[in-house]
Amino acid sequence: MLVAGIDVGAEVHHVAVVDQSETVVVKPTSFEEDHQGYQELFELLARAGARGGEDLPLATASAPPPSVMVVMEATGHYWQNLFAALVAKGFAVALVNPLRTHRFAGEELARTKTDRIDCLQIARFGVQKRPAAGQLPEVAVEELRELVRLRERLMQEMVARINQLHRLVDLGFPEFTRYLKDLNTALATAILHQYPTAQAFRGVSRKRLAKLSYDGRRQVGAELAQQLIEAAAISVGSQHSPSHQLGVRYACEDLETLRKRLKRLDGDVAGTLQQHQVGQLLTTIGGIGETTAAMLIAELGDPARFASAAALTAYVGLCPGHKHSGKHQPKSSSLSPFGNRRLRRALWMPTLSAATQSNPWLMVFYRRLIQRGKPHKVALCAAMRKLLAAIYSVAKYRRPFVPFLTPSAMRVDYEKA
Repeated sequence: MLVAGIDVGAEVHHVAVVDQSETVVVKPTSFEEDHQGYQELFELLARAGARGGEDLPLATASAPPPSVMVVMEATGHYWQNLFAALVAKGFAVALVNPLRTHRFAGEELARTKTDRIDCLQIARFGVQKRPAAGQLPEVAVEELRELVRLRERLMQEMVARINQLHRLVDLGFPEFTRYLKDLNTALATAILHQYPTAQAFRGVSRKRLAKLSYDGRRQVGAELAQQLIEAAAISVGSQHSPSHQLGVRYACEDLETLRKRLKRLDGDVAGTLQQHQVGQLLTTIGGIGETTAAMLIAELGDPARFASAAALTAYVGLCPGHKHSGKHQPKSSSLSPFGNRRLRRALWMPTLSAATQSNPWLMVFYRRLIQRGKPHKVALCAAMRKLLAAIYSVAKYRRPFVPFLTPSAMRVDYEKA
C-alpha cells in the first residue's frame, strides 16, 4: 500500500506519496484549496495507486484507488474540507495530531522545515506508525461541535463586555456594585443603560426610577431606587463625559444582545442533543447537564470508541505526569500537560458541583479522599476521573446511569464529613 502525506495549509496544500520502503513515488506537489486543486489531487492519487506513479489517462483517474492511504495533520480548521472530500471519494484518511509528526521529525533529526519537506515527513510517518483511518463524524456530532464552540466564543465575548462594564462603572459610579454586585443581569444593564453614571441619577425622581421595567414585566422597585439615588448623590465617581456614558450604554446593549443569543443557542443545543442517543443518556449522570453533555459529544463523538475508561481519561488529560529519576523523587506530581483543554475546562465546574452538592455517590468518593488528607484539588481531579469512568460506562452499555452505593457507606461518610 502507498501512503500519501499531505501538509495542510490555508490556501495551498502539499502532497507526497511513498511506498512501504519509503521510496518516493510522487514528489512533493502543491495543489490549491478549491475545486480544481482537489481534482488535481484525486487524479494524482489515482495514477499513483494504479501504476506506482506512472501516468494514466485522466479518464481512469475518477475511481479512488484502495491501495493509497492518506495521512494528514489536524491543522486548525483548514483540514476539514479536504478530509470530507477525500472520505467522500472513498480514500482511507488518517488524521493525526501535529504534535506526533513534530516529534517524529525530531526523532529523525530533521533540521529543515518547509511545506515540501513536511509532506514527505508525514508520508514516512504514516508508513512507520500506521495510524488508524478516521471517519466523518455523525451529523448531530458535527452540529453540536459547531454550536458548542459558537457558544464558547459568545461566552468569551460576554466576559470581555462584563469586564469592560466593571471598569466603566468603577470610574463613573463605583458605589453601584454595593447594591447590584452582578452587572451581568437584566436589572443592572437596564438601569445603567438609562443612567450610565452617578451624575445621571441626580435630579431623577424616586418614583420614576422605581417604575423602570427591566424585563418587560418586573420593575426596579422603590427600595432599590431610593438606595441608588442616595448613593449617587455622594458618589466619588469622576468620569461623567459623554464618551464615558456612551461606553456604558454600548456595553449594556452588547450584554443584552449576547444574553438573547445564548438563550436561543442553548435551545438549539438542547434540540440537537435530543438527536443523539448517548448525549441524552449522559444527562442521567448527576452533575452532567445538557450543556456539558453537548460539550462531551462535540469533543469526543462517541466516548465508547476508546478502548477503556483509562484511555478516555488519558485523552482528556487527567493522568498524573510523574517525573521521577534517580535521586529526584518528588512527593507529588502535576497533571500531564497533554490532553483536551476544552473538556477539562468544561468538566471542572460540573465536577465541583457534583462532588460537593448534587451527586451522592461522587460526594462519598470525594469526601473519603478529603478524610484521607488529600488536598482539595487532588480530590477534585480524582472525582473528575471517576465521572469520566461513569461517562464511559453509560456510552459503552447504552443505558442510563445507575450508581451502586450502599446506604451504610453513605451514612458513614456523611457522618464523618
